[in-house]
Amino acid sequence: MRHLLEMDDLNEPELAAVLDLCDPGRARPVLAGRGAALIFEKPSNRTRNASEMAVVGLGGHPISIRGEEIGLGVRETVEDVTRVLARYHAVIGARVFDHRHLEGMAAVDEVPVVNLLSDMAHPTQVVADLLTLRRRWSALSGRTLAWVGDGNNVARSLVLGCGLAGLDVRLACPPGHRVDPVAVDAARSRGVEVVETDRPADAVDGADAVYTDVWVSMGQEDQAAARADAFAGYQVSAALMAGAAPGALFLHCLPAHRGAEVEAAVIDGPASVVWEQAGNRMHAARAVFQWLLTEAGA
Repeated sequence: MRHLLEMDDLNEPELAAVLDLCDPGRARPVLAGRGAALIFEKPSNRTRNASEMAVVGLGGHPISIRGEEIGLGVRETVEDVTRVLARYHAVIGARVFDHRHLEGMAAVDEVPVVNLLSDMAHPTQVVADLLTLRRRWSALSGRTLAWVGDGNNVARSLVLGCGLAGLDVRLACPPGHRVDPVAVDAARSRGVEVVETDRPADAVDGADAVYTDVWVSMGQEDQAAARADAFAGYQVSAALMAGAAPGALFLHCLPAHRGAEVEAAVIDGPASVVWEQAGNRMHAARAVFQWLLTEAGA
């Protein structure tokens, strides 16, 4: 049984195969007459809509389940919830606070489990990110992507994904908010260059794409003031983007806070591929489900 809890659950050819399956013309009704359980401990706009429509695109029936309806690890053990859902559904996707819950679900090993976001990782987002860049550039290898801001779950998955795709990465994160060194080392081991700095201008200089995310993620609201101080100077502004390569692209996984991590002139400007990126979330989820249910032999 194969699962996707983090980008390094794939190897390079498998990531390429998933990206190829993002082509709508490659979709097959592998979920016809079958269900998909989509658990949302954390609410979502893009992830829920993308995942539900991905299941529909494969001929299946999505059932979204709120966290309080099942109480993972509270009302029932994670393993018991998984065993029950596996009796009704061909695949389980889960958006959770604690990555260990996903690991417990995958350990049951009865149906594929897909991480729709955890405190540690966000692999379906990164599949959409790489798809967005590949559609713009054709080839990913040899390009450079700059991440500016919090070394969070998206950044961790992105570094691993870039390692698989051959993209060099520059990470501009303040002290205390850097990307997990395990992910950085894993990307470097695949031969890509990963540069870490606390100077956004150095990271962006000549980069082919610039990516940022909110400074305060869901569940960190009590840290808002401290984080605003820590990330002062890390806004992706038009002036910062001017240091990137000609024609550089801007990415953001959303939701965005204009005037905080990004200027409105950037996210709403010609460099932005944010809305393509959001749309590609559906294609990415569909491809991941299809790959796990067919090519991976689930």
